[in-house]
Amino acid sequence: MAESGLLQIRDPRKPYGKPVGIDLGTTHSLVAFVDGEGRGQTIPLEGDSHLMPSVVHYLEDGSTLVGRAAREKLAAHPHETIVSVKRFMGKGPSDPEVRRLGHYRFAPAQPGEAVVRFDVGGKWVSPVEVSAEILKWARRKAEAYLDQPVGAAVITVPAYFDDAQRQATKDAGRLAGLEVLRLLNEPTAAAVAYGLDRRARGTFAVYDLGGGTFDVSILELVEGVFEVRSTAGDSSLGGDDFDRALAQALLEQISTVLGRDLRRDPFAVQAALAGARDAKHALTEKERAVAVVALPERTVEVEVTRAQFESLIVGLVRRTAVACRRALRDADLEPHQIDGVVLVGGSTRVPLVRHFVREMFGGKEPLGDIDPDRVVAIGAAIQAENLAGESRDDLLLLDVIPLSLGVETMGGVVEKIIHRNTTIPASAAQIFTTFADGQTAMDIHVVQGERELVSDCRSLARFRLEGIPPMPANMGRVQVTFSVDADGILSVSAKELTTGVEQSITVKPSHGLTDEEVERMLLESLEHAEEDVATRLLIEARVEAQRVLHDLQKALTESADLLVEGEKEAIARAEQALREAMAGSDHHRIEEAIADLDRASTDFARRRMEKALKEALTGRSVQEIE
Repeated sequence: MAESGLLQIRDPRKPYGKPVGIDLGTTHSLVAFVDGEGRGQTIPLEGDSHLMPSVVHYLEDGSTLVGRAAREKLAAHPHETIVSVKRFMGKGPSDPEVRRLGHYRFAPAQPGEAVVRFDVGGKWVSPVEVSAEILKWARRKAEAYLDQPVGAAVITVPAYFDDAQRQATKDAGRLAGLEVLRLLNEPTAAAVAYGLDRRARGTFAVYDLGGGTFDVSILELVEGVFEVRSTAGDSSLGGDDFDRALAQALLEQISTVLGRDLRRDPFAVQAALAGARDAKHALTEKERAVAVVALPERTVEVEVTRAQFESLIVGLVRRTAVACRRALRDADLEPHQIDGVVLVGGSTRVPLVRHFVREMFGGKEPLGDIDPDRVVAIGAAIQAENLAGESRDDLLLLDVIPLSLGVETMGGVVEKIIHRNTTIPASAAQIFTTFADGQTAMDIHVVQGERELVSDCRSLARFRLEGIPPMPANMGRVQVTFSVDADGILSVSAKELTTGVEQSITVKPSHGLTDEEVERMLLESLEHAEEDVATRLLIEARVEAQRVLHDLQKALTESADLLVEGEKEAIARAEQALREAMAGSDHHRIEEAIADLDRASTDFARRRMEKALKEALTGRSVQEIE
């Protein structure tokens, strides 16, 4: 009797099908799984190759080619073939990255539209849709190889992806029909792979230089516990930049020979990039290589030496030092305290990169026992197996938040709720009070960054909590709670504690951080630390002074009859001194003037309190008060 699908039973708590790890890379993507012996294995996606080019070509009939077949269409159809789509994830039409490298045609930006779209033969597609095509193809290849359904995955992302980029990646996975068990930082995935295979203990740096992104993380590995102590990076630096540097040099040389400028010709640019990429790979093993540039009219061969190639990319490699030093500083470590360096990403095969890493971290030879192209996918597969129910009791994964999260308070000051490098998942709450009498609503402005003022940080979201019961200023209490899940997605809620009325929002920013914003948020926070703190103290002192003056005017209006001879004049002098201090820029002077006003009005305030108590108790029995 044939088995009926209606009678099949599965555990609803477990994801459907074989869980896999997917390294959704800028230039290549990989899929890995854990075999019956507990070993991580990558799956061949392109013939015998385990690396599938992250390239999608859109045909005239609306169908797609993915991988190597798509890449072969690139030179002849540059506008319909999307490469390095990862760099566009979570970005808006106005982002500099969108225009900087593109030979693409972009759909006209609609008013208020926050997502960039590619024009591929009259069809408009978003980076999420392009990435979903890559994931669909990878899923089909994995199912064919494993001979069973693949329904759940851990997908890796650069550690410096922000909320928008992470959400876009998660959306792409869902669009591809996958249950996204978790988004895992690529350096953390590498740590999972090495921690299980080597049972490593100590402090490690994970240097991840892929096709389009660079990340460095400092991790503690002890008894199977992985904790990311710090992370830093550059979201637009990778092997693609090496290719472009060499391709630019090739185009300049060939343009001189042919007598025409090829640098603006999209067909020539793609041909030069292909030749540069092959030459780069050859120069990893050899001192000389030939770059073959197949132009429509002729094929040009240019000899390139390793020394020439290194002279073109040395500035790019040195750019990674900024993030390395920042990660070490955040972890409060010196290079000699690092026990080893794990290399991740195909670009770490470049000899100049390995030499630089060795020098950067105190002369230690970097670790490369696991193929740097495969290590991230293998780590993701191990984590997927763990999350799908085949967990190991000795594995614990602790990731961190790369940028602080907070809210705007009076005067445009940032109150940080969850600080940078906090282990996630994480949750934190803080209680705020109303500022004005009878205030019935509170605007919640969520920001991200390290500076003290809202104007210097990135705005993530705004929402309003309404329904606060009218009360005197400072009496209404609102609890604001921040929660960051394991994927780094932020949820914010605000709850009025008297009535229980609550509003919440999941923060999905409209676009990703630009390179300039990432550098500004971290580097300027250090450069302007003293200035920012001084400005914050001044603003907070002025806000407190405004509150004191407001409360004083209210009290004088309601209880002028309680003033004694000479008291009104003394309070007026102290009030005027406070207003003059507020006009200056010395927060110490403002604080002293507040204290002086408090002393001048202490007896008046005491009489008001006594009167209020007397009125409250008049006509009431002892039993009623008890």
